[in-house]
Amino acid sequence: MGLTFPNTFFYEFVTLFTVLCPPATIPIFLAVTAGLDQRQALLVACYASSAAFLVLLFFIVAGQNLLVALNIPMESFQMAGSIVLLLFGLKMVLGTVIEEAEEVPEGTTLMQRSIYPLAMPGIAGAGAMLTVVQLTDNNGRTVAEQAATTGVLAVCLAIFFVLFALSRLIFRLIGLAGIEIVSRVFGLILASIAVTNMIVAIKLSFGLG
Repeated sequence: MGLTFPNTFFYEFVTLFTVLCPPATIPIFLAVTAGLDQRQALLVACYASSAAFLVLLFFIVAGQNLLVALNIPMESFQMAGSIVLLLFGLKMVLGTVIEEAEEVPEGTTLMQRSIYPLAMPGIAGAGAMLTVVQLTDNNGRTVAEQAATTGVLAVCLAIFFVLFALSRLIFRLIGLAGIEIVSRVFGLILASIAVTNMIVAIKLSFGLG
């Protein structure tokens, strides 16, 4: 599958935590839970974290086999994922993601609030999908190592839940202006990661050094 990665806990934790990028999702969480009480907000956090875990677990278990079955090279998947991540990052920079999150129709259930854009693509975005597939490469990882990576992912998403639980305290500390700055800064970081991945995918596709 091309690139190989160390399978130490520290490396995988840092890699997944960076790609999942919790600070980028806190503004989205605050937007989709606006007007909800603390219990309802925690339920949204739980639903979002669980949904993201299930989506990424699917890619851990079947992502590589799915790509092989569809005859999609990893480089093409990386390029497509990078384009989606770039668009999402640009929407964060421009503030349109939060605007979409704030426009929650009346009567929307807690589960619906948790899915888009919070669980996907906020948490389980294209970059995260690509990363878990690469970290659990069937050609280089045993089942035990893949299970360990799944455990690392669960730890990262548990930290997400804690950060969501503390998000209103964070909001009180840094205010609306601070949240908007965080959103735009991390949107720029995500866009930069996407561009870097696109360059790597192009080099791998054409065999460039």
